[in-house]
Amino acid sequence: MRTKTSGEEYAAKKYIELPVRYESTLMEFLMKEMHGVSRNRVKDLLRGHAVTIDRKLSTRFDEPLVPGQTVRVSRSKRSTELQNRLVKIVYEDKDIIVIEKAEGILSMASSAGQYCVKTVLDEYFRRRHFRCTAHVVHRLDRETSGLMIYAKNMETEQKLERNWHYLVYDRRYVGVLCGRMEREGGTIHSWLKDNKAYITYSSPTDNGGKEAITHYHTLATTDDLSLVEMRLETGRKNQIRVHMKDIGHPVAGDTKYGNGRNPIGRLALHAYRLYFNHPTTGQPMQFETPIPHSFRKFFASESLPEETENEESTDL
Repeated sequence: MRTKTSGEEYAAKKYIELPVRYESTLMEFLMKEMHGVSRNRVKDLLRGHAVTIDRKLSTRFDEPLVPGQTVRVSRSKRSTELQNRLVKIVYEDKDIIVIEKAEGILSMASSAGQYCVKTVLDEYFRRRHFRCTAHVVHRLDRETSGLMIYAKNMETEQKLERNWHYLVYDRRYVGVLCGRMEREGGTIHSWLKDNKAYITYSSPTDNGGKEAITHYHTLATTDDLSLVEMRLETGRKNQIRVHMKDIGHPVAGDTKYGNGRNPIGRLALHAYRLYFNHPTTGQPMQFETPIPHSFRKFFASESLPEETENEESTDL
């Protein structure tokens, strides 16, 4: 009979392999098999990408286990963790990776050799000896920060691309806009089309372009700035930037569609919420990031929404 692995035995090894002999969830299994290891320690291991199931990374504490699988717990994760000031991993499993992108980096290269999020993730996968690459399924502008999904295989990429409108059920941005908003909220509905100079322009009637719908809600205001939440019903190129210009309140720091005001020193747009159903499991996945401090500092703290945290089931 195999004895349970004690905390001391675990600490003395680079990794341990734990055969699965009964149905369980990953959290329950690790706490039972690694006798003496606390729930918080298991969470740390999952956050640190130290746990694999049949050599595939898992970060879900509620991942189901069945007899015949093998769980490996590594202690040498530090050398393979992603340490990049422009890209932060929020969630990862065998099919997808959710990241938070800083401003100043492309989602994917527009020409050979350009540094981008895909480059960062592909290098991270190579260091961890994962046989996968990052597949782009949606984009953020270089100067926009926030949450993004990348697929880790072609099958998942195709599922996301073909079913994006049905899988992604709540995608929101927060931005600092120029001027004091006259309305608490509303909806902007137009058709967007690029001209020959690749400038996107908006028409209230169908001009042969793509239909675009943005819902907005004012969170806080000053005499000359507004903090506004934007919820996308469609996801068109430059949609938020063009729509905010349409209502006379361009995004601060927008050199393409703005009015020249740049109080933050960057495009003041952040993708802070991303809710979707997992393309493989169908499980609801809900991620949020805080409103950037550089956005919040202009507004009285009592008028701002409280900070939120990701659900435990999706951010370990």
